[in-house]
Amino acid sequence: MVRYYLVKGRVQGVGFRWFVHREAAALDLRGWVRNTESGHVEVVAAGDEASLGRLRALLAKGSRGSRVDAIEQRDLDPNEADALGPFEIEGAW
Repeated sequence: MVRYYLVKGRVQGVGFRWFVHREAAALDLRGWVRNTESGHVEVVAAGDEASLGRLRALLAKGSRGSRVDAIEQRDLDPNEADALGPFEIEGAW
């Protein structure tokens, strides 16, 4: 399965992408996380349904200092998993 999440709230400048990277890697998910220009965080993750469900719960919890107000999610075409490598932070130095 491949799932897209858009996380809204205070999720930039609080270590949220690093938190997502650590948790997604621990769940053995593939994909990426990145900031958006509108102040949100986007996540694309590929893995089994149970792991994606656990990631969703962790996104809702957030990192220390973050505040998650809403999460939009949608399933993507499973074939998109072929283009995803080990979980990474896009746009990080």
